[in-house]
Amino acid sequence: MPTSHDGAISGQLSKANYRHRDLTKRDMMTALQHYRGLQPKQEKFIFNDGNQRELVNLEGTVPVPYKGQTYNIPLIVWLLDTHPYHAPMCYIKPTNDMQIKVSKHVDHTGKIYLPYLHEWKYPGSDLIGLLQICIVIFSEQPPVYSKPKETTPNLPYPVQGQGGYSGYPMPGQQPYPQQPAYPGASPSVYPPYPPTTNPPAYPAQFGGYPPATQGYPPATQGYPTQQASGYNSQTSSQTTTGGTVTQEHLRMSILSAVEDKIRRRLGDEFATRQAETDSIRKTGEELSAGRSKLSTMVARLQQESTELDNNIQILTDKQKEMSELSEKLEESSEIDVDEAVIPTAPLYKQLINAFAEEAAIDDTIYYLGKALGRGVIDIDSFLKQARILSRKQFVLRATMQKCRKTAGLKV
Repeated sequence: MPTSHDGAISGQLSKANYRHRDLTKRDMMTALQHYRGLQPKQEKFIFNDGNQRELVNLEGTVPVPYKGQTYNIPLIVWLLDTHPYHAPMCYIKPTNDMQIKVSKHVDHTGKIYLPYLHEWKYPGSDLIGLLQICIVIFSEQPPVYSKPKETTPNLPYPVQGQGGYSGYPMPGQQPYPQQPAYPGASPSVYPPYPPTTNPPAYPAQFGGYPPATQGYPPATQGYPTQQASGYNSQTSSQTTTGGTVTQEHLRMSILSAVEDKIRRRLGDEFATRQAETDSIRKTGEELSAGRSKLSTMVARLQQESTELDNNIQILTDKQKEMSELSEKLEESSEIDVDEAVIPTAPLYKQLINAFAEEAAIDDTIYYLGKALGRGVIDIDSFLKQARILSRKQFVLRATMQKCRKTAGLKV
């Protein structure tokens, strides 16, 4: 593992106030261990809304196999301060010797669009997996190709600066030659510079590794070699044989070049807009789901608020009623016990009176027994009074039972 980056990464993450420094550092160190062409950096990143923030990135090259050869593709991976819980932002970073090839995975600004980024979810997603997916995708469709050299073609076709021609290959013209590799490239892939050539210096940002300009797919990936629209075999034959170019040939050549350029730009613009549309559509779906959830919560809160208002009103009414009753009791005079209970029917009144009288007779017989025990009365007097009271008590109990039965009460 490149321990030389350990202290630098720790300092960068601390200075940029990353939330999950240990997880981010572990992910970066693992990526640097497998891809030595990457270097950690801390730079300012400008978002689409104009805000700037200090972010850490991995910048450099990754090896991509293409048609039996290996090319070093330059890219930069920006890590958000919430990494690894949110997906990073990846860009192709071409040098002056190369040009971006727009596709469904790379737009004209170099931004990389991958399902792996769209479905990023920790801990199942990491930088190693992202870089491996990039290598697989770029091995099928390279994101950059070498810029053509400014050479004058041998065929009698207009060159750049004549008649508005912008340098696209014309019918019969060979594709632009591929740029030679810088020193240090693998000799099995590219031949070294001739001894008489002074090679350019390495770019400083790649830390001594071969620069990203070495080994890019040739320009034939970006420019077709078939005949331009508007030409037929007879016209091409006449032009080559006669050695002269007519005004009609120039006009058709310019129209073909402009048409091809517009078609490619429209394709690039369409791919960019399509990616933006997909992102906006997903955001719209998330907002719609959030709106539905918020509507449900608001409806429930309104229902609870209505119930609470009703309960408050009921409590207020009860409190008012209790206050009025309390004031009425304070102002009223002493209540007669006999008048406190007023039956609603004569039958109930008869039942209450019989019950009260029967209870009084029961108490009288009890106290007669007490008097007999203390010798206050003799046995004859006790038996006489007890017989009279018992007979009356029997009549009262029979009356109560009949009243309960008539009133439908439990007997």
